[in-house]
Amino acid sequence: MGRQTYGNIAGLAAATTAVLLAATGCSVPDGVGAASGGPDAKGRTPASSSAPPSRGGGAPAPDADGRLPGLPGTSLARTQLAGLKVAPQRSMTGYSRDRFPHWAEQGENCNTREAVLERDGSDVRRDGECRAVSGTWVSVYDGRTVTKASGLDIDHMVPLANAWRSGADGWTQEKRKAFANDLTHPQLLAVSAVTNRSKGDQGPDEWQPPSRTYWCTYARAWTSVKSTYGLTVTPAEKAELVRMLDTCGN
Repeated sequence: MGRQTYGNIAGLAAATTAVLLAATGCSVPDGVGAASGGPDAKGRTPASSSAPPSRGGGAPAPDADGRLPGLPGTSLARTQLAGLKVAPQRSMTGYSRDRFPHWAEQGENCNTREAVLERDGSDVRRDGECRAVSGTWVSVYDGRTVTKASGLDIDHMVPLANAWRSGADGWTQEKRKAFANDLTHPQLLAVSAVTNRSKGDQGPDEWQPPSRTYWCTYARAWTSVKSTYGLTVTPAEKAELVRMLDTCGN
């Protein structure tokens, strides 16, 4: 049996995420997924959106918005933001990254990290264990071009610790695993390790991408993830998201 393409990986991940979210009572808001240009519930990409490069192929990387599945438009993001519950951050008591199992297997030696590296890069080539051995990635947070996978981190748009403080402390382990490996919503992105580590677990009120041109996309993605998973925002976080969405223009 041949190695699976990213489309098959994304389809499996989408189906797994859908089952886990359904089992844990987490709904997906209207307009997120296929309706907003990302893969639908079965991981299929609409013809009008940018398809990810196939394994080992030479297709150019999608544009910044095309990398993130389920990314809402500005209007929908504003509606989602208005609907988020505003509350103080909860305690970090009991938190551990182990409470969010990652990276999950996605089939034939591939895991979530490798799936994102393939999706976000161009000319990505892998070894027999699905590890990226060459390719080119542009880190949208800071505009850096990276040619070694070791120089990249897979950023959780809403960091695991931030999610814990805003509602994930009450989730099941299965739901936290779905969150940490979500290839269906705009939660995972390959970026330079230096920017990911400068971000840490900070919210938009504490850290913004160095590249201001990415603020619009960042705010739409952050808001969408928090809305999808029913997470809360602080007053300062919400105010900054409004400011960042204002950079989207018309």
